Amino acid sequence: MTLQYRYLGRSGIKVSPLSLGTMMFGGQTDEATSHRIIDKAHEQGINFIDTADVYNGGESEIVVGKGIKARRDDWVLATKFSNPMAPGPNGGGQSRKWIIKSVEDSLRRLGTDYIDLIYFHRAVFDAPLGEAVRAIGDLIAQGKLRYFGVSNFRAWRIAEVSHLADQFGIDRPIASQPLYNIFNRVAEVEQLPAASFYGLGTVSYSPLARGVLTGKYDSSRAPPADTRAGRGDKRILETEWRPESIELAARIATHARERGIEPTAFAIAWVLNNKLVTSTITGPRTEAHWDSYIGAIDVRLSSDDEALIDSLVVAGHASTHGYNDPGHPIEGRIV
Repeated sequence: MTLQYRYLGRSGIKVSPLSLGTMMFGGQTDEATSHRIIDKAHEQGINFIDTADVYNGGESEIVVGKGIKARRDDWVLATKFSNPMAPGPNGGGQSRKWIIKSVEDSLRRLGTDYIDLIYFHRAVFDAPLGEAVRAIGDLIAQGKLRYFGVSNFRAWRIAEVSHLADQFGIDRPIASQPLYNIFNRVAEVEQLPAASFYGLGTVSYSPLARGVLTGKYDSSRAPPADTRAGRGDKRILETEWRPESIELAARIATHARERGIEPTAFAIAWVLNNKLVTSTITGPRTEAHWDSYIGAIDVRLSSDDEALIDSLVVAGHASTHGYNDPGHPIEGRIV
């Protein structure tokens, strides 16, 4: 395996092309399995790990903190804030009050005295961005944070946060975390170019379209019980669980196997074949899942591979006409 580290945006920190996503840790994935995956990833040279305060009610951060403790400084540790974690109107969001509490709580759960990278987890449409950026700047000055980034931000917000950082005399964000995979190429329109222009590295998530791009689903059969769709996972059912996507995944899987590449590795390699992507987050539930992800690093796609995907999903579009993710609604029409 040939692993090449990449600078994250215009920062001086280098990260592996795969980031270990830990959304399942402390929930579907027990602590012992989580720690085996963390140790294996470390041995393979992975140095980038991604969690969030909201994952499994904070349990993911606890499990991750324990798992990296012995080699804490080897890891670039990323977590997030914004989603509700407590009752009441200020138990989440992007106020100075909540950001400071959220970071203090994450530090406690992670068992560390600093966080390498903290993301706005999502846009809060009616919240002031300036207050949040200033609060993050203060926490960086205190040594509790090293860098910050944005997740699920559209291009204009990437630009605005960058301008606010310049205005306040703090370093710009270094990372943008958009959804990006073969089935959803919308980020190509503005999010990826904007991140590159403003000096943010792109750390995309869901390269496997929540598992559909593994090719394990058959549109004529009920999904296996041990899969996200089989468990009735809300997010896959309202996003990638579409007949068009399942049928396309089967075609892509056939093509990949004819090339001697496993579909999982092919889909991840396609994301990494975009020069605007620094790293992609791969979130295993089992060790076998992680083993199927790591092989993507050595996959090299051809122009024919790229042409096939372009013929199936047009650049800058989703695989299904009219598709929008209800978890990240369109905000440009107010009645």
